[in-house]
Amino acid sequence: MDLPTGVKLKVLFEDPESGRRDLLVKFPPGYTEPAHTHESSHSLVVLEGKMCVAGKELGPGDYVYASGREHGPYHYPVGCTVFGVSIGRSIQHKYDKTGN
Repeated sequence: MDLPTGVKLKVLFEDPESGRRDLLVKFPPGYTEPAHTHESSHSLVVLEGKMCVAGKELGPGDYVYASGREHGPYHYPVGCTVFGVSIGRSIQHKYDKTGN
């Protein structure tokens, strides 16, 4: 998976048969993840830092779910570490290159 500069990802568990991946993801301060899709759903729990989603600021213990439909943008004003579980074909992000 291609990751933007400063984003760190660690795969803790992967089952190719079911398409499940357990991940730790660390986002640097000020990073914004644009609206995107991927061929999986995912659940995220904020472990440390802050994550802004749909006008709400989330902190440690807060939970986010996203299906294969477009979701985001997500913003990380002070950086953020999340534990995530992804289930599906691919976690590779797809962005709308037209800006729409």
